[in-house]
Amino acid sequence: MIDLTEPQPRQPKPPWLKVRLAHGENYEGLRRKVKAHELHTVCQEAMCPNIGECWGAGTATIMILGDTCTRGCHFCNVKTGSPRGEVDWLEPKRVAEAVRDLGWTYLVLTAVDRDDLADGGAAVFASTVRLIHKLSPEAKVECLTGDFAGDLGALDVVLEARPEVLAHNLETVRRLQSTVRDKRAGFDQSLAILRRAKESGLVRYTKTSLMVGFGETEDEIESAMDEARAAGVDIFTLGQYLQPSKRHLEVAEYVTPEKFERLRLLGVAKGFRQVVSSPLSRSSYHAEQVFTV
Repeated sequence: MIDLTEPQPRQPKPPWLKVRLAHGENYEGLRRKVKAHELHTVCQEAMCPNIGECWGAGTATIMILGDTCTRGCHFCNVKTGSPRGEVDWLEPKRVAEAVRDLGWTYLVLTAVDRDDLADGGAAVFASTVRLIHKLSPEAKVECLTGDFAGDLGALDVVLEARPEVLAHNLETVRRLQSTVRDKRAGFDQSLAILRRAKESGLVRYTKTSLMVGFGETEDEIESAMDEARAAGVDIFTLGQYLQPSKRHLEVAEYVTPEKFERLRLLGVAKGFRQVVSSPLSRSSYHAEQVFTV
């Protein structure tokens, strides 16, 4: 009989979560160019398991507004602290020039949370979107934003720049919000962001994402899908939570590929335009495919 008072061994990572180390000429070339343009990528900062595949194919998710987040979510490996209101107003120009120079036709633009700024960084988001569209008229932009502390006016600033997709992640089911996310985040606050984006009519699609493996039930996942769909969300993604370090939440369950496929079919049946669901899926993984389905 197992003594539950004793520390239990961690679950071994299953074989379907093993990925090759990032390498290759395309990957190394892109890494050098990203550094030369003085850009941050969520691929690096969040230790994304798909960095080798995506960078090897010449695509990336750019993270603006610095590399220090004012929030401290219990799943995220991005550095936390206070940027003290510092903003690099030349960053939008560098990002837009990088998109043009690298020939990207679809860019996911995300950011750390900036609760130290009155608008949460909305003006920088908007400036970056407008400059990308100006320098690369054919490029599509997906903005993966924070919740702007619930300030819908700040969200409107981003929406008025006309990104093609507005994404904001619920991250986990309603019951586990306070366990997984920073206390300043919340399920209803996130739904309000998604609902406002859809109702604005200024973006083509809205999008959200859940991580699984925190101990949520399938019924709770289905409920989150229903609430997202009721808020007008078009694209829903699911991926396995992977503990980035010992100071972060431990994995409660490694969800099988078969269950991910079952959840994908469930989402499709609920009417989402696109459902991306697999162990290694992340919110921006294969993001451009929504325009081909």
